[in-house]
Amino acid sequence: MQEHPTGGMAAVNSSVAHPARVYNAWLGGRDNYPADQEAAELAVAANPRIVPAVRANRAFLGRAVRELAGKAGIRQFLDIGTGIPTAANTHEVAQGVDPGARVVYVDNDPIVLAHARALLISTPEGATDYLQADLRETDRILTAAQETLDLSRPVGLMLVAVLQYVPDADDPHGITHRLLDALAPGSHLVLSHPAADIGAEEVAASMRVYNDRAAGHAGATPRTHADVTRFFDGTELLDPGVVQLPAWRPEDDSDPGALPMWCGVGRKPL
Repeated sequence: MQEHPTGGMAAVNSSVAHPARVYNAWLGGRDNYPADQEAAELAVAANPRIVPAVRANRAFLGRAVRELAGKAGIRQFLDIGTGIPTAANTHEVAQGVDPGARVVYVDNDPIVLAHARALLISTPEGATDYLQADLRETDRILTAAQETLDLSRPVGLMLVAVLQYVPDADDPHGITHRLLDALAPGSHLVLSHPAADIGAEEVAASMRVYNDRAAGHAGATPRTHADVTRFFDGTELLDPGVVQLPAWRPEDDSDPGALPMWCGVGRKPL
């Protein structure tokens, strides 16, 4: 494991909710604190579609990585906003297709660093690494990623359920495009994002609950289909475009109904 310190690991603050731990609570994990559990439960009370959405989001990640590692031939991934390890992490899915796949994970929550060894169990043929950093630190992320990835070759850039934590004032579209601009042609952007225009009242209520309990952390901002589609500017959107989670290349006929998240995959032109 390579360590990329940020000037000393920040202490874990268990008294306020944090995105990675709240997400873990929604998935039924145990790596969270009472503040996270309270935020998760209150958000679900405001919007009962959250739990099906986060599960569908995890399934979308798996389908997208299999698509990229399989048909697209992508052999390296930069996964930003990793979250606490759970089943079917990016490297497990990618290395299940090609054991030589290489993955760099990035997250800003110190508790994820505590679990990083689970993320770093790679096949002998491949490689994984972990960086504690914030999505906004694009230059630092790209510099560190080059210790494991060859950015002159296509990369799968994973921004799955993370950009909602970047407020408009911090230019989330600009951050996304700076990352994409540094990657080789043929790279792919895999992105999902809470929707502001599906079950808008429930989404807004659940976001208010989370934001009220995430003191010291950026609040969450849902965005419309048009706003999410803008993240893919300059890429070639893979079919079926920007859609609700279950509609992106489903692997079965189940229909969970409307879920308040948009997702898509775009290819940087050759």
